Amino acid sequence: MSGSLRLIDDRERRARLAVRHGLHPEHRARDPLDAAEAVVCLHATEAATVHLAVGARTEAVPPSSVDDALYEHRTIVKQLAMRRTLFAFPRELLPAALGVVIGRIAPEQRRLIARDAARHGIADDGDAWLDAAGAAVLAHLSGGRARSAKELREALPELAGAITINEDKKYGGTFNLAPRVLTWLGAEGRITRGPNAGHWRLSKPAWTLMDDWLGGAVTPLPLDEAYAQLVRRWLERFGPGTLEDVQWWLGATKGATRAALAAVGAVEVALERDRVGWVLPDDVDAAPEVGPWAALLPTLDPTTMGWREREHHLDPAHRELLFDSNGNGGTTAWWDGRIVGAWVQDEDGVVRVVECPGTGLGTEGRAALAKEAERLTAWLDGVRISNVYSSRLMKGQPLP
Repeated sequence: MSGSLRLIDDRERRARLAVRHGLHPEHRARDPLDAAEAVVCLHATEAATVHLAVGARTEAVPPSSVDDALYEHRTIVKQLAMRRTLFAFPRELLPAALGVVIGRIAPEQRRLIARDAARHGIADDGDAWLDAAGAAVLAHLSGGRARSAKELREALPELAGAITINEDKKYGGTFNLAPRVLTWLGAEGRITRGPNAGHWRLSKPAWTLMDDWLGGAVTPLPLDEAYAQLVRRWLERFGPGTLEDVQWWLGATKGATRAALAAVGAVEVALERDRVGWVLPDDVDAAPEVGPWAALLPTLDPTTMGWREREHHLDPAHRELLFDSNGNGGTTAWWDGRIVGAWVQDEDGVVRVVECPGTGLGTEGRAALAKEAERLTAWLDGVRISNVYSSRLMKGQPLP
């Protein structure tokens, strides 16, 4: 590593994320849109994560305000994008999000659905079947209608068809193709998740035409421009990061990631552990230090999931306690820029912090996290959250 590169050490990286992600109490986001912009976009695989991530980064912004941003003002829009993951994007980033998914993900989804339709005897020509099913959905949703997947499947014979796979596996069984058709149309940017029929902690979307939902068409960026815009936003909020960090978050090839870094003029800096990171050219100067802070973040929170290499804020010995084998992070408790545990709720909805062993948290950290637990308990107001991605620490399981 060249000795001429400026070193951005772990302490500075933690100070940067505290301020830029709206986690330090003196740097909270103003509203749900500001909270989403603070981390580029919010993870939405688990419905509750969107609301909880906003609640962690704001003061006195209730879940109903997040619903308003998603479903009334529509300043934040759920869209499948990088890594075939569902996110909630600030509306201005939709052209980039659609550019990525249309350029890279939607064609592969189409190929797989058409293949399965033919392979499992639903149609001789899987592509023709998929075109007919997609056209039927679009026609049915015309005029501003919003329908759930179940309603669409019951109304449209073109969506009929199921496949049976992996019968000898616990994740196997018989599955309707209709939800995959809707996912594909969403990846194409033709339909989107509109009103949510359930409680905010549950995902029960009604699908609607994207143009109707947003009051006009969204023009996707070309793939290279989409990558560059997303990489610029990521570096603004998460930088510095290694090439591997950026590539993982973007879900792109290494070559495409390098091209995007070059397109935004990213420059190299030195990181601890003899690593090279990237920042924007106007972001090389030292960031100011911040005082200690505590935060309780939800499953799959953008800060938890923002880097592939997490040693600047996570003890490697705790990774298997907090992340599953696929890298999905559970709830996390943060003290002064480090993940030190998780949080759970009791039967009454009271939030409790569970520490990782050997963190050396101390009295000040425990008191600050206890205060955050009280704040989150009040914000939830009796609502209990269930998680698909629960870590070992959340479930009280020891390491294997």
